[in-house]
Amino acid sequence: MVVKVFREGASYNHREVLETLIEFSAFKDRVEKKFKDLAKELEGKANEHDLWVNLYLVSIDYAEEQNNKKQKQELVSQKAS
Repeated sequence: MVVKVFREGASYNHREVLETLIEFSAFKDRVEKKFKDLAKELEGKANEHDLWVNLYLVSIDYAEEQNNKKQKQELVSQKAS
């Protein structure tokens, strides 16, 4: 759902927008905790928000690719059985 909000620019209800913002905020908090140097590099930049959004979108794409690979591997394993 989150990726659709950013990619399609479609209209969404208030609840969906809030869910997206909460998910993005949680992502940002996790990155700041685990990658303190990266967070410091982004902090205070004129385009800080854009950088965070782009990092978020890249991570979502990566997670989707990994999930798709896992599903394909499971299908192959099931067919081989």
